[in-house]
Amino acid sequence: MNRYSIILKKSFDKYYEAPLNVWNNFANYCECVCFNKEEIIKQADKTERYFYFIMEGSAGIFLWKKNNFVCLDFVFENNFCCDFMSLLSGESTPLQTMALEKSEMLRISRQIFFEIAKRPLGQVILRIATETAYIDKQRQQIDLLTKTSLERYKELIDKFPGIMQRTPQKHIASYLGITPQSLSRLRKIL
Repeated sequence: MNRYSIILKKSFDKYYEAPLNVWNNFANYCECVCFNKEEIIKQADKTERYFYFIMEGSAGIFLWKKNNFVCLDFVFENNFCCDFMSLLSGESTPLQTMALEKSEMLRISRQIFFEIAKRPLGQVILRIATETAYIDKQRQQIDLLTKTSLERYKELIDKFPGIMQRTPQKHIASYLGITPQSLSRLRKIL
């Protein structure tokens, strides 16, 4: 068994407990890739070609708006990451994925991922990945409409301990829907 299998199993056991040999088979389809800080993983207006699992590091999902990128999501180690909309639809999207720090990830091609998705474990992985992404996005949208920026900030640092040291302030502010100056004021309050 390789270390990737163990990490995948540990990360997924909270959703579905599959035997380690099943994760070893899945890991055999994966390729380990590394990205530098601020390296583009998937360009905007391109089609997602890979499904990633972050072993170490983090990534952000961005959308170009007017004259800058807006951060739509953060993904940290032990989680799947990709432009799910593009992966599932097979179409290009305006979303860009970027490494927020030096990162090591497992990746599997879209084609192989969907071949695996025809098997029972693959169906579970696809379902959990898409359901989790959908629920997180719904929560984020509800929070933007119903909570103050201070409440959203507190929840963000609770959900992602250490995010302030790992992620540029401009991306955190963008994710929260506030300016970097407002984020600075919130940090002083806490």
